[in-house]
Amino acid sequence: MMSKHLLLCFLFFLSCSQLLLSSCFSFSNSTKICPHGQSLALLQLKQSFSIKNDNDNCEFPSFPKTEYWKEGSDCCSWDGVICDLVTGHVIELELSCSWISGTIHSNSSLFHFPHLQSLNLAFNDFSGSSVLDGFGRFSSLTNLNLSDAGFSGLISPEISHLSNLVSLDLSKNYGAEFSPHGFDSLVQNLTKLQKLHLGGISISSVFPNSLLNRSSLISLHLSACGLHGRFPDHDIHLPKLELLYLSGNRDLSGNFPRFSENNSLIDLALFFTNFSGELPASMGNLKSLQTLDISYCQFSGSIPASLENLTQITSLRLQSNHFSGQIPNVFNNLRNLISLQLSDNNLSGQIPPSIGNLTNLYYLDFSQNQLGAIPSPVNGFSSLSFLYLGYNLFDGTIPSWLYTLPSLVSLDLSHNKFNGRIGEFQFDSWKSIDLSMNELHGSIPGSLFELVNLASLHLSSNNLSGVLETSKFEKLRNLYDLDLSNNMLSLTMSSNSNPMLPNIVRVDLSNNNISGILSWNMGNDTLNYLNLSYNSLSGFEMLPWSRMEALDLHSNLLQGPLPTPPNSTFFFSVSHNKLSGEISPLICKASSMQILDLSHNNFGGMLPHCLGNFSNYLSVLNLRRNQFHGIIPQTFLKGNSIRTLDFSNNQLEGLVPRSLIICRELEVLDLGNNKINDTFPHWLGAIPKLEVLVLRSNRFHGYIGFSKIKSPFMSLRIIDLAHNDFEGDLPEMYLKNLKATMNIDESNMTRKYMGEAYYQDSIMVTIKGLEIEFVRILNTFTTIDLSSNKFQGEIPDCIGNLNSLRGLNLSHNYLTGHIPLSFKNLKMLESLDLSSNKLSGRIPQELTSLTFLEVLNISQNHLTGFIPQGNQFQTFGNDSYNGNSGLCGFPLSKRCTTNEVLEPSQEIEESGFDWKITLMGYGCGLVIGFSLGCLIFLSGKPEWLVWIIDKNIHKKIVRNKRSTHRRGAQRS
Repeated sequence: MMSKHLLLCFLFFLSCSQLLLSSCFSFSNSTKICPHGQSLALLQLKQSFSIKNDNDNCEFPSFPKTEYWKEGSDCCSWDGVICDLVTGHVIELELSCSWISGTIHSNSSLFHFPHLQSLNLAFNDFSGSSVLDGFGRFSSLTNLNLSDAGFSGLISPEISHLSNLVSLDLSKNYGAEFSPHGFDSLVQNLTKLQKLHLGGISISSVFPNSLLNRSSLISLHLSACGLHGRFPDHDIHLPKLELLYLSGNRDLSGNFPRFSENNSLIDLALFFTNFSGELPASMGNLKSLQTLDISYCQFSGSIPASLENLTQITSLRLQSNHFSGQIPNVFNNLRNLISLQLSDNNLSGQIPPSIGNLTNLYYLDFSQNQLGAIPSPVNGFSSLSFLYLGYNLFDGTIPSWLYTLPSLVSLDLSHNKFNGRIGEFQFDSWKSIDLSMNELHGSIPGSLFELVNLASLHLSSNNLSGVLETSKFEKLRNLYDLDLSNNMLSLTMSSNSNPMLPNIVRVDLSNNNISGILSWNMGNDTLNYLNLSYNSLSGFEMLPWSRMEALDLHSNLLQGPLPTPPNSTFFFSVSHNKLSGEISPLICKASSMQILDLSHNNFGGMLPHCLGNFSNYLSVLNLRRNQFHGIIPQTFLKGNSIRTLDFSNNQLEGLVPRSLIICRELEVLDLGNNKINDTFPHWLGAIPKLEVLVLRSNRFHGYIGFSKIKSPFMSLRIIDLAHNDFEGDLPEMYLKNLKATMNIDESNMTRKYMGEAYYQDSIMVTIKGLEIEFVRILNTFTTIDLSSNKFQGEIPDCIGNLNSLRGLNLSHNYLTGHIPLSFKNLKMLESLDLSSNKLSGRIPQELTSLTFLEVLNISQNHLTGFIPQGNQFQTFGNDSYNGNSGLCGFPLSKRCTTNEVLEPSQEIEESGFDWKITLMGYGCGLVIGFSLGCLIFLSGKPEWLVWIIDKNIHKKIVRNKRSTHRRGAQRS
């Protein structure tokens, strides 16, 4: 009976429920919450934008929410729209990651929702839009997120009137900025903020102290905002603060922030700021901290032991500071660590043993320190995937446990002092191995060639030896970067012709013992960099690489004709080989060529006419030391990029191409040692960047004369016109315009060599009659060589203004007159050769002030008088002065007479007064006079003294009268 009642009750309840649901369903279909005006405004908003999926930074799954907004349906049910259940007003628009693209204008229907409490437009593309006044109309707004949405320009000050805001995120709108006082107003007015994210917005303000009084703050992100000044030093009492990002503010300084024990901080980022000082022990108060990044700052001192209190830390980044001392042994307590980076500091000593217990550690970087010992054995590191210990002082053999780490993917032990053999690898998880720049020896272990996942292998600059068969690389199908350079390895080619290393991109086997003909079939469709220089290769079967960009074969034993590089090549060097024959015009198909170096071979024939204009990108063309004849290519592309042209040491003839005038980027022009028959190419003075001009050993002739160019050769600092037939006076007009050899302030210069990343310029310089090759040209090196011509007349005084000159050679000409006194200003001069001329007069004593002078040759002239003494002049031998019969004094055997020593130099300045000589005379006279006086008074013969004085006074008066008469005659 009871069960029947229960059944009837259940059926009654079920029927009522169905009736009620039916009524509710009927009501919901007949009544729409969303007012018509708001629905229309939303549809207008949709129409004002387009849909474009081009923001890849979205943190959540993205889709075009507005695409599903349809007229006639309830807008409160649309994606991203939330309405008040009572009034139907739209109170939230959640449109982040919605693929929206377009510009928000001041009359946009977006601003027709006065009841809006939350607006999220993040991760869309509103390029060209600014944060307009309209955003300030949302008086009820508590949450505004416009991050990473392409906003730019000034942020409306009306934003600071949104006094109910709890969360404001404008971050990653890198073109947006606050007005001068806009940020201060915002901080002052928005007192309810819990989250303030403005990363990437230009604030350009000091850090507002008032922000540190907002006890409600939970998250503060002000990275890369242009903050400057000093961060407050007082204790921070923000008990709810979980995130503080101040990174990327280069001009923001201060000490490490001091937090009270009552803190909730989880994330702290100060990287790329100017924070400095030592880390306080109070950092141990940050017991909730999970990530700490203070990299690329100026912190110093030791790492505090209180670090062991950060038991929740997962990421610790202290790299690129000035920390010193030992790494504290605190890692037993930091069991949650996943990433630990201490690279680029001054840490020393041993790696603490406790670090081996970090079973969660995934990334460890201690590179670029002065660490000297690795703990052994290590039982942990079960999760370690990345280990970087390069650029330290580790020595001995590589610890065996490193080869057994099951999860290790990348290992860098480069630039240390490890020795012994490379061990056997136990797991095939490895993707990157760098053991370069150590002292390892022996052969490469066979297990390495079983690492099927290996992508990068660097073993360069060791003492590895043995024979590598190309077939060993067959399993390394994922390898893209191989560097075995600077070892003693040889290579044998496999008989297997199947292609190997299908993904290889870069191979460097330079400076090894590889010989014979290379026939390695590898990377035909992928290889773009191959360096086989400094080996003993004699040839190639082919150059099959369709994507080759840099091919370096210099310093081998290559013979036969020039191998034609692939058309994609931009760097091609076969210098210092034994290649011969003519250059095929096919080389001009390499239209991307930037650097072409065929120097030091046996090439002959005429140069293809296309060599000057086959590539807009051509920067270097080096054909030095071959046997080319005929003329230099006459055509160069307008707007070309040519920086270096070296045709030296061939048999080229004809004229210097006038079309060189359009090479506006030209810095080095070397035409030396050819048969060019031309006058001085004065028009080259209009090339603005020309630094090196070598025309030596040709058939240039005539007067250099004057130039119509206002300031010719303004950048020229190395000029060599030696061994030609130039005549007339030295080119004073050009010499006085060599501004690049004047007043060089080396202390404010970055010393570097002329050239490119793959190529550096070289030059032949004559010093003491010997040709010396400078394989690199320092940007501070300056020299002038006008020797072995037919120049005549006096040496211009203006050369003394070239006070940064390192070398000067005017030898083997017909120069007359004196050595200019202005040479005393050449304070940087290291080599001076004035030999084999007709110079006369005395050697200026002032030249002893040239303390950098290492080479002096003034032989075979008509110089007279005593040789100056002191400083560098004490180091010069007889060879410096031979052939000057009138010279005397050290180091010559000829001694100077009294008159030769005392006769005043004709080169002394008009005052005729030299304090050095006067003081020397005064000192000697004082001693002699004192001694003579004692002798006279002891002998009691003052009459003798009177007779000597009278006689000498008479002689001196006569001599002075004669000298005065001679000087008067010279003036007249």
